[in-house]
Amino acid sequence: MENTDSERSRVCPTWKPEEAERVLCTRYTFSKSVMVSVAVSILGTTELMFIEPGVKINGAYYRDVLLGQHLLPAIRSEAGDFFTFQQDNAAAHRAGDTVKFLSRSTPDFISPLLWPPISPDLNPVHYEV
Repeated sequence: MENTDSERSRVCPTWKPEEAERVLCTRYTFSKSVMVSVAVSILGTTELMFIEPGVKINGAYYRDVLLGQHLLPAIRSEAGDFFTFQQDNAAAHRAGDTVKFLSRSTPDFISPLLWPPISPDLNPVHYEV
């Protein structure tokens, strides 16, 4: 049986003054998402790296593509070889080969053993972008 738009959507209240005459709006339950990667520092941010839909972010992809081809070169272009690298606790970030790669490829790497648990202060991308 094929789903219709009304079967895949739900009703939600709206608080926009310009829509005061319309109390309810329709929003699809399954919204599209986009995955991006970015480095954040006191110097600013790198450009957003958009991940192609359907790509599985495993340790190899994260290490070889995101870090090796995009993030680390962008960080070095801004900071040279004077930076500390820390990331969150995602599986691809704590993969053994990724940790070894970052330990030898960055001037100062904070190992996963020293990462604090969920911390909005240390993971601004998850909470602000």
